[in-house]
Amino acid sequence: MAILYDTDVTLRERVATCLEDDFKHNAIETAQETFFNKRAEVVDAMPGFEDMREVAKQMRQNVTDNLDYYVRQFAQNAEANGVIMHYAPSDQDALWEILDIFEAKGASTAVKSKSMMTEEIGLNEVLEDAGVRVIETDCAENILQTAKDRPSHIVVPALHLDRDAIAKIYERERGYEGDSVPEHITHFLRKILREEFLEAEVGVRGCNFAVAETGSVTLVTNEGNGRMVDTCPPVQVVLIGIDRIVPTLADLDSSMALLPRSAVGAQMTAYFSVDTGARGEGEIDGPAEVHYVIMDNGRSNMIGSKFDAMLRCCRCGACLNICPVYRHITGHGYGSIYPGPMGIVLTAALEGYENIDTLAFACTLCGACTDRCPVKIPLHELIRDHRMNMIEAGHGHAWEVPLFRGASMMWNHVPLYKGIMKVGRPIMNLMAGKEGRLDAGTQWVPILKGWTSFRDVDVLSPYRFRDWFKDHKAAAAASEDGVDTPADANEEGEGDAR
Repeated sequence: MAILYDTDVTLRERVATCLEDDFKHNAIETAQETFFNKRAEVVDAMPGFEDMREVAKQMRQNVTDNLDYYVRQFAQNAEANGVIMHYAPSDQDALWEILDIFEAKGASTAVKSKSMMTEEIGLNEVLEDAGVRVIETDCAENILQTAKDRPSHIVVPALHLDRDAIAKIYERERGYEGDSVPEHITHFLRKILREEFLEAEVGVRGCNFAVAETGSVTLVTNEGNGRMVDTCPPVQVVLIGIDRIVPTLADLDSSMALLPRSAVGAQMTAYFSVDTGARGEGEIDGPAEVHYVIMDNGRSNMIGSKFDAMLRCCRCGACLNICPVYRHITGHGYGSIYPGPMGIVLTAALEGYENIDTLAFACTLCGACTDRCPVKIPLHELIRDHRMNMIEAGHGHAWEVPLFRGASMMWNHVPLYKGIMKVGRPIMNLMAGKEGRLDAGTQWVPILKGWTSFRDVDVLSPYRFRDWFKDHKAAAAASEDGVDTPADANEEGEGDAR
């Protein structure tokens, strides 16, 4: 698998670097707010949106529970349409199958439409090592390929680059002489890609949904490049994850009502293609030869586990668009081609806990991602389950288990709790800064620095909630007996009740 990258760098090191990039934060914040508002508009205008989420959840879970049936049905109908089928249990199997196709056709050039599946298996690098020139035709993907950069979002992959940076990339790498106006850059790129489309021998693309009923594959894009990729080259290679299947065209219809609304807050994408087989007799458009590569790559191992709900994911990116952690550490902070909440769950399930560092802990468990998921994947609960599994398997911090055991002992032993609170209050006061809080000046404290490096922490109040409750209970009892009640301690300046 090629899901993880920068594995020589720890999660903390990546995050520290990303936290210093103000532009990324601002770009993601702007995008999240834009998507939030646009989604709200289209969802409010669509009656029964929540009911459709439940229907989609049940439909997608049914496919997962009966995956062998639907894969077989899809493959049989695709073959009946003249498609050449290839089955790839692993990423290596998929790469060999695709290399064999290129070798058999003697092909040395390929144009690609945006595909997370090709990113997942590292297809571009393998084809290039084999002497194949690969051209990304999606505007954002072409920018990243030209810059030798990684995507920062599964739907908006070049979100972290502004127009000036993009203009400089093309000036440096492709001889662009224009300004940073997006339309001018797009015209320059279109002029280059037009020749690439016409000369390419193979088109490579992914698949948003595969329809078992008809053996069809769909492609959802906001640019015309995807349609050019699956129309111009004489040979077409489509990579399909086994979790991309929907049973019928009616299910495809309902899925497409949710996907663009959840992804970018639009009723429909600019281009939506449904392809069913190769070019027929008498037809002038489309490839003469079509290959479907159905990939497992660890997905079947999730079936029947608590994580098989992740196979419902439609890759809309809605969880990224609402995630506060993604906003701060940015897509590159995760070190996976799948960032954000869905990326944590999927990366941990496919790569194994021993390979993901502390990725499962890059989450506040706020649940916003679960609320936004169009197929109701309980993302924050699955992330919590990953954490629990990691701790039980010994993949957590060395101090975490003894620390929480100590905390548990303290909270279950009243005298010990009171003693620690009594000692802890003056110590925290000595460490507090001018504002009376533990701030960045306490970064020298081993465990505490993880919090105070980026946020202030209040010191313990001298007036505890237990004291407040005891005083007010006594005051209430005295009031019932007609006795004058003393002013409570809080009014005498003894601190806030907490």
